[in-house]
Amino acid sequence: MQKNMYFDYFGGDCFAAVTEGDRLVEFHLDSAGASDISGNIYKGRVVNVVGGMQAAFVAFGQPKNGYLYAGDIPAGVDVPLSEKLNVKVGDEVMVQVSKSPIGTKGARVSMNLSFVGKNLIYLPNLPFLGVSRKITDENERAHLLSVAEKVRFAGDGLIMRTNARNAELRILKEEVRYLKGLYLSVLETYKEAKVGDLIYRDADVHIRLLRDIDISSVNKIYVGSSTVYKRIEKMFKKANQKNKLVLYDGPREMFDAFGLEKQVYELLSTRVELESGAYLIFDKTEALTVIDVNTGKFTGESALEETVFETNLLAAKEIARQVRLRNVGGIVVVDFIDMVKEEHRAKLLEELERCLREDRAKCNIEGISGLGLVSFTRRKYKDDNKVMLTKSCPYCKGSGVVLSDTYIAFKIKIALKNCFANGYENAIVELNAGIFAQILSKRMFSHAVTGEWRNKRVYMIPHKTFHEEHFTVRGDNNSVLTLPDTAQLLY
Repeated sequence: MQKNMYFDYFGGDCFAAVTEGDRLVEFHLDSAGASDISGNIYKGRVVNVVGGMQAAFVAFGQPKNGYLYAGDIPAGVDVPLSEKLNVKVGDEVMVQVSKSPIGTKGARVSMNLSFVGKNLIYLPNLPFLGVSRKITDENERAHLLSVAEKVRFAGDGLIMRTNARNAELRILKEEVRYLKGLYLSVLETYKEAKVGDLIYRDADVHIRLLRDIDISSVNKIYVGSSTVYKRIEKMFKKANQKNKLVLYDGPREMFDAFGLEKQVYELLSTRVELESGAYLIFDKTEALTVIDVNTGKFTGESALEETVFETNLLAAKEIARQVRLRNVGGIVVVDFIDMVKEEHRAKLLEELERCLREDRAKCNIEGISGLGLVSFTRRKYKDDNKVMLTKSCPYCKGSGVVLSDTYIAFKIKIALKNCFANGYENAIVELNAGIFAQILSKRMFSHAVTGEWRNKRVYMIPHKTFHEEHFTVRGDNNSVLTLPDTAQLLY
């Protein structure tokens, strides 16, 4: 199935999407105001050591202290865990965020640094060689370990990624030298840094995704931002890679033109329709995510047991897609429809496991409980996409959510581009006063107004009584417009 990638930048946020056919399979958002700091390196100070937890807490310039587990502190291989907690209050330490803060929990940090490349992961001062768990062939694993031994620096470690299978030895050596150079520059920066300073920032979502996905499997890479396009173009070395890169300059917003925005918006719904007429219900709590499978309108063409089995198989495929797409992490419990045959139950688990193998995040299936519930875990790196796309509702004082300011502005931009694509020279937007203030203060449309819209006029009419999510956009080609006194010409 044809795979495409889409990258864009708006209002300080980075958007990234992956499709297979016309279906969205991955969506990532790096928000300017969000807390995804995984991979970043900071200078920190130990503020508390808790022997009973075999952990320390580190202040490193973030609102919440980082959790440093004893197993993430450099020590000899034979040193028992109880002796690895060799830091004390007041010690200055260099830490890397291994897990971003989520909800009320602070970040998890490690003193064992790692630098991720396209083909391998470089582990300074950690003499360990490993191979990606996704490579299961023992002969291939043994070959990659022998290659790793040839390209590593003495005393350092490497983990060979799936891309390393097709990489030339020369390329691998260059990558190790480059990552080692990054580490050495980090050491120099650390010497002059103050506690709380950011020493090294990991790549943004566009580069991370290109780093993690096999580009040979991708048909086209569409980029809606010239800045991001130039950054990716510089990263690509080979002509066959650069030929996949497309700078999108269509009249409509890229995510809207390719049908992605509608699919992104559907991520906010708790109900997911299946093609058969059956549906899923997602219910997220603080501790876990529960998914309920319902037959809905699906009746099948055979006996009840077969109908239920077919529905559950369809649900397993969609559940694997949805947890990846929504970035669901932690414990997931699925209430499949009850089946009588043990053979069907076993095949269902096999199908779910097969589908979850497509996920780059680690997933572990725990099996079927006595109540017929299937549970699995999915490694959580950051907040799920619903959290990233919404905020606490200002009307019900936090018991619900509304769309985030940036996402509302993004939807307004889509409507404006469609308005101008329909031949209008002027656009009049009526919107919530608070959202209007955010658009002005963050200059969300400044790039478009000075670029593609430089010969257009955008008038905004703020309303204090409008719901934050409500807005209207209408076009007008008259040379003289009749507008209220509150109307403002954008920029």
